[in-house]
Amino acid sequence: MKGTLILLAAGIVNRILGFIPRIALPRVIGAEGVGLYQMGYPFLIVIITIITGGIPLALSKLIAEAEAQGNESRIQRLLWSSLAITGTLGVFLTVISISAASWITQHLFTDDRVYYTFLWMSPIIILVSISSVFRGYFQGRQNMIPTAVSQVCETLMRIFFVLFFAYMMLPRGVEYAAAGAMAGVLVGEIGGLLVIMFYYWRNRKGYKIFTKVAIGSMSALKSNKNIIKRIFRISLPVTASRLVGSLSYFLESIVIVQSLAIAGVATITATAQYGMLQGMIIPIILLPSALTFSLSVSLIPSLSEAAARKDMKTIHKRLQQSLRLALVTGAPFAVIMYVLADPICHYLFNIPDLNIMLKMMAPIALFIYFQAPLQAALQALDKPGSALVNTFIGAAIKLLLIYWLASKPSFGILGAIMAINVNIIVVTILHWFSVSRLLKFSMDSVDFFKVGASMLIMGAACYMCMNTNWTDSYIWRFIASSLLGILVYLICVAVLKLVDKYDLRRIPFIGNKIQ
Repeated sequence: MKGTLILLAAGIVNRILGFIPRIALPRVIGAEGVGLYQMGYPFLIVIITIITGGIPLALSKLIAEAEAQGNESRIQRLLWSSLAITGTLGVFLTVISISAASWITQHLFTDDRVYYTFLWMSPIIILVSISSVFRGYFQGRQNMIPTAVSQVCETLMRIFFVLFFAYMMLPRGVEYAAAGAMAGVLVGEIGGLLVIMFYYWRNRKGYKIFTKVAIGSMSALKSNKNIIKRIFRISLPVTASRLVGSLSYFLESIVIVQSLAIAGVATITATAQYGMLQGMIIPIILLPSALTFSLSVSLIPSLSEAAARKDMKTIHKRLQQSLRLALVTGAPFAVIMYVLADPICHYLFNIPDLNIMLKMMAPIALFIYFQAPLQAALQALDKPGSALVNTFIGAAIKLLLIYWLASKPSFGILGAIMAINVNIIVVTILHWFSVSRLLKFSMDSVDFFKVGASMLIMGAACYMCMNTNWTDSYIWRFIASSLLGILVYLICVAVLKLVDKYDLRRIPFIGNKIQ
């Protein structure tokens, strides 16, 4: 749990810090530049998933076993074998990505100006393939500090260099500014890799053994065939599962821009709209998910332990707590994003018409927060296949709806948002049915009514405070509306007894302080 909390703290810090360039970058390069910057990411995620989808997880598991046996030599052979696999794949796919950049950007995307961004993105493949292995190595040794420190350092460097390079390249054109931003991401990845390698090389014992194993790489690989087989046996199913999600994201980016072109939307406008959706709206929606993610992290070991004892009562109790807390913690954010969409978009990005997108997605955000514990439950109970099938069904529906709706001139990018919303709802419902069928589980419907009533009362308070001219200062009305809404919501939660001390104990950081 200590290691989990260290990674969780780093994840929350990274989520908050990572939001800084998302706010600042549109003000530097505009929505069009953000669209070019974001357009290549889905392809990058697919490639990285192929290389590292399951290998770091397999490595951490096997290293934990070897360390329990005190076999340091095997640990280093595992590390070297994993580096050889991911390094070889990384170099190969980086070369392919750079070589095929021109064809990919001309044929898969509607805006070939993404070419320069794509070129700067390609070297990230090899860097991530190496750093992910080192992170798996340290996690297997129960040392989460190197991973956490490297992630924070990478984020800090990325914030500075993304904005610096984008600003410096802007006079040459928006496509060069977007490429400059991607170059900043590359520098951040280099920094993160150097930090985690520093932690490794500082261990001189490990350095000596690693050096001996690394000499004569081909002979080392031949002698480690069994190790490589075990790595692949564990990693391939995990990679296949994650590949469904990343391929869905990649195809989504292509289908959206192609559908907008069919609808008659100009290339520049389509790129800007895609940048608004993926670079601005989605990050706002996902920002509160750090809280529900923490609940999911704490849920997995608890459910796994109870499942091993076949303690169905504890499984039901823990799942009920986590789902109720996901609703209770996510609901106020959904209300604020809907009722106060106008000032949020104005002060964060100052781009017209962005508030419509946020209002469309805000109510659906609650399904995202509710979905996380359900997916965690399926993983903890050894049913990842169910989660995979549900995700695949949702992805297929989403892609079909994007093509059907976004290609209509009357809908355009709003059609893509409708399709994404349907996907979120469908996957959440399918996860719910899978968990209910597996555990004969059901939630008290009163909890849903209580959360719904709290949201309505909070929303009314926010709306009245924001739209009553008690002050001429727009920003003060916005701040006061947010604070009043949260206060009203907390009062409703307390009065309706939506949360008790047993629920609060499930929340990382503050749970252990509650008696």
